[in-house]
Amino acid sequence: MIRVDQIWLAVEPMDMRADSDMALARVVKDFGAARPHHAYIFANRRANRMKILVHDGLGVWLAARRLSQGRFVWPRPSQIHIELTDGQLQGLVIGLPWHRMGDSGII
Repeated sequence: MIRVDQIWLAVEPMDMRADSDMALARVVKDFGAARPHHAYIFANRRANRMKILVHDGLGVWLAARRLSQGRFVWPRPSQIHIELTDGQLQGLVIGLPWHRMGDSGII
């Protein structure tokens, strides 16, 4: 089992053709570094596919997923990235509905 202590969501879309090296470069560009036991989530421009990069302390794992229904709603443009809860990550990974209440509404 891979331990994930923090989960981050990038606001800008990413090309879903990106391999693990390209995704890792994007993590470094957007977040400064790929930190151990952190997960980084990216969505495509149409907001119906996601890539999740997880640093397990030794290397990185990259998974891709198509959302089974609906589309992802982006955070406000002023936010560079947001932190997600474990429950929100599980919902995205296995396809359960989820939301986050905040001053910008439901995500």
